[in-house]
Amino acid sequence: MQRIVDKWAAWLVFVALGIAIGAYIITGNLERAVTVLVVFCPCALALATPVSIIAGIGQATKFGVLIKSGEALEAMGKIDGIAFDKTGTLTSGKLSGDVVAFDANYNKDSILNIAAICESRSEHPLGKAIVECNKNTDSNLATDFAMTPSNGVIATVSGKKAVCGKRYFLEENNIHISDEVLKSLDKLSGEGKASVLVGYDGVCIGLIALSDVLRAEARGVMSELTAMGIETTVLTGDNSRAAEYITRQLGISNFRAELLPADKVSAINDLQKDGKTICMIGDGVNDAPALKTAAVSVAMGSMDSDIAIETADIALMSDDLSRLPYLKCLSNAVVRSIKFNISLSMIINFIAITLSVLGLLNPITGALVHNVGSVLVVLNAALLYDRKI
Repeated sequence: MQRIVDKWAAWLVFVALGIAIGAYIITGNLERAVTVLVVFCPCALALATPVSIIAGIGQATKFGVLIKSGEALEAMGKIDGIAFDKTGTLTSGKLSGDVVAFDANYNKDSILNIAAICESRSEHPLGKAIVECNKNTDSNLATDFAMTPSNGVIATVSGKKAVCGKRYFLEENNIHISDEVLKSLDKLSGEGKASVLVGYDGVCIGLIALSDVLRAEARGVMSELTAMGIETTVLTGDNSRAAEYITRQLGISNFRAELLPADKVSAINDLQKDGKTICMIGDGVNDAPALKTAAVSVAMGSMDSDIAIETADIALMSDDLSRLPYLKCLSNAVVRSIKFNISLSMIINFIAITLSVLGLLNPITGALVHNVGSVLVVLNAALLYDRKI
């Protein structure tokens, strides 16, 4: 909107010159021509957009929402679809873990310790949860760390290769997955739990089943968004049964599971090809490509993922999903304020030009009228700062 207004303002300068010259030719009065130039300067028009955006961003900041640009704030008002990551976004990300052992040489504590050391440098919520479950994890014991987003991590722990992640990730690293492991995975996924397999020295020694809970505000937010006509979709790297378990509780029918970061990008593109304006909500490094692809993106700011926060257009510093309907309403209020300011400035200019051509205004009174228009635009925008949205 700012770019459009700037183009108008540039053309209006030539229009003002034309009207001033015409007034001088018709009336032969130089004072009237000068007055037209004084009152027609498009200051109020140029102020209409930036002051409203600054007021809107300022209000959002008071509620723990960091909006990086006016373009992002404007785009939020246009969205008709939101894609959510699951773990750490719709769920709290504070997981509790149960350990299942598959190798008699390792007990539950040793399996958890190996996994925690291996995951100690991971940015994924599941990896962080495993580290939190294990007291006194020493990240210095992990060397040669490597991470494949949405798949798993590899590290050398006590001189042996440790692999933590999904079934296919372990198989790619030449670790056999037995029928016993598959049965455990199937049972836990039916309970809505996320499972991280632990491979060590070429053997799958156990798994860690992590149960997560929905954010307290998640159900209410989904209902609000649906009432606003916004279609919601869940994009997750978890298996289909775990994704279905969560989405069923939220009343969301659309979800895509077992997605890699590139798959999430494809999913966003597919949604946008249908003509929708999509907002992506994520929290981790594996969400960064999808955040960049969406028309506007929101990161959960307190999840400590610098990449997600840097990539996203907006950050929820309090991780409160209830701010999403607020953001939509705030964007609509800002756009309405901008349109009102533009209309107000044009009406004032039109009236002032008419009075100037008729000789009812002189350069001094014209300057006063001109500045009144600018002040009114600023005051109207300032009302946004404390307005209840």
